[in-house]
Amino acid sequence: MGIMRTLFPPKPQGVWRQLSERVGGRFLDGGLWKGDKVEVDFRQWVITLDTYTVSTGQFSSTYTRLRAPYCNAEGFRFKVYRKSVFTGLGKLLGLQDLEIGDPFFDEAFVIQANDAPRVRELLANERVRALIAAQPSILFSVQDDEGWFGRTFPDGVDELYFTTVGVIKDVERLQQLFELFAEVLDELCRMGSAYEDNPGL
Repeated sequence: MGIMRTLFPPKPQGVWRQLSERVGGRFLDGGLWKGDKVEVDFRQWVITLDTYTVSTGQFSSTYTRLRAPYCNAEGFRFKVYRKSVFTGLGKLLGLQDLEIGDPFFDEAFVIQANDAPRVRELLANERVRALIAAQPSILFSVQDDEGWFGRTFPDGVDELYFTTVGVIKDVERLQQLFELFAEVLDELCRMGSAYEDNPGL
């Protein structure tokens, strides 16, 4: 069963088709060998929902992710994730845990950024905080590309990125993630941390 799940990871077709209709997106059937996708055009950006599988020997894990490349005006990067038993280890390794002044949010999440005032400005948006807090599991960040096995972006283009273990089949939760991406992209533009240009990918 393990090898079959590696070769054919679970596909959330019905739920994701429903989601694509709800958010005005495109459902792309990956067929037998490729994963399904939902793409949503939001202003000049494309937000993509899909899954990927990581195999380590006889075990494999499937992850849900959302991505949206955009023109990053000043190289602002951040990472937000829920605190866990491993959070203390990250601090021992020298990762800085910022606080934004919201006791609930600061208690529940680790916030890291290369510009503390800017991430505090982003997270001052109550809707952004609420949409992040609505996720039971979240790793939400800006990264420069998709790594060794993915796309490499041109200079000045980064990617808004969400990932979590497992295949999300909850339509409400997925819709909230698309709303989070839209809200953050708008806020980054308002802050001057993103250009209102198509990244041209």
